[in-house]
Amino acid sequence: MTHERDRLSTLTRRRLLTGAGAAAATAVALPHLWVPRPVRATVGFGTAKHLVYIRLSGGFRFPTAFNGDVGNQFNPFGLATGVASGTEWGPGRLLGENEWLTEELSALGLRSVTSFTNDMAVLACVDHEPLAGSADGNHNTGLERFLTGYVGGETGLFTMLNYGLRDVVAQAAESGEIQLPAIIMGESGMGRGGGIYGAYRPPVLRGDDLDLFDSNASSQLPQWARNLADGYDVRHRDKVNPGHYSTVDAYVQSREATKAYAEIFASDMLKVGDASNEIYDGLSNADLALAFGDGGAGRNAHLALRLFHFGCPAVYIDEGGYDYHSDEETELPERIQGFNQLLSALEWALKRMEHPTGGTYWDHTIVAVGSEFSRSARGAPFNSARGSDHGGDYATRWMSMPFMGGPVAAAGRLIGRTSSVDLAPEGAVFSYRSMWKTMMDALGAEHAEFFPADEPFDDLFA
Repeated sequence: MTHERDRLSTLTRRRLLTGAGAAAATAVALPHLWVPRPVRATVGFGTAKHLVYIRLSGGFRFPTAFNGDVGNQFNPFGLATGVASGTEWGPGRLLGENEWLTEELSALGLRSVTSFTNDMAVLACVDHEPLAGSADGNHNTGLERFLTGYVGGETGLFTMLNYGLRDVVAQAAESGEIQLPAIIMGESGMGRGGGIYGAYRPPVLRGDDLDLFDSNASSQLPQWARNLADGYDVRHRDKVNPGHYSTVDAYVQSREATKAYAEIFASDMLKVGDASNEIYDGLSNADLALAFGDGGAGRNAHLALRLFHFGCPAVYIDEGGYDYHSDEETELPERIQGFNQLLSALEWALKRMEHPTGGTYWDHTIVAVGSEFSRSARGAPFNSARGSDHGGDYATRWMSMPFMGGPVAAAGRLIGRTSSVDLAPEGAVFSYRSMWKTMMDALGAEHAEFFPADEPFDDLFA
């Protein structure tokens, strides 16, 4: 442990480094002049319109797939063969597990992940607290850090994103365009928020049943009754103490936002389970259902791509369950099949779907993958139960996170580096919070008031 503290202390200290209806309240507010606030922007600012953020739940052993050119004690499965040329980051052999790739899927156009590794950039060393003496390998606190940036964090990352995009959403509304907010399809803690951020908490979807969202109770009332209710709310808002105005205003505006959302969620395009052959944005729901599968993270990703059509900036998805304290040696190659299909289906669909603003969805989308921490066998390939654990060492510490999509200019590159002997950092180390601000930056969101000690970085876009 002393060794790790010493090594970390020598690193260059780059600065290692807010309800669904109310989230769009700004979108239907009174006429609004958008004046962008000053931010520390990267060269990638505003280059993306959408983010698919995937958590490999339970703690994923990253070197088995990403940054895999390390010792056997960190990646006991070895390196993949036949990877795409121009790939620097050492794809692990598990990315080549292809039992999921049937003849039908191959004919559709899906391919092995190893065929497009040069479309991904990998940050070798991402850690929640790079200046701490050891990793946080605790399931509870590690997950809190993943969802909010801190232990006990009060604002989820997706709430921050919706808050940071509030002026963009308002500007779109001025031209008559209602945009969906960021949406959660995984751990709801990603959408925590109170105070000024409470109005920007993202909706949480469980499955693709949108029936709860596609109805509008006020539409059943006669016009005079709707006018009476709306007028009362506005008069009440205008008389409240200025300190409570924003809260009441968020409620008032959410009425109109809810009406707009009801129309969107009733769209046939979002009925991803109907196996329709109707073409939307270049692909049918039948094709997407075949590519992504009928359940779990794949079905959520299918719905995510459809939600993007309606302006949704980001969707958060949980995939798998990788807490293999035993039998990792035999179980992980099976478990990762679903993740490999998910990555392949995303690459296939994004490159074929036509974005409403022009180009393909690939041109406008980033796919990012993380976990609450990585895993360790404490110097051996596996522990005594043929699994792995999580503690305070480098092996637990480094999330070697992959990023792919058109805005990622560093495709194929390994950014930062680790020793193959002990995983000690030999290059750039990034805080998890600075990574998230970089994603917000790419989506054109304001982020100056979040994580002030952690700055976004250019490395993925240069």
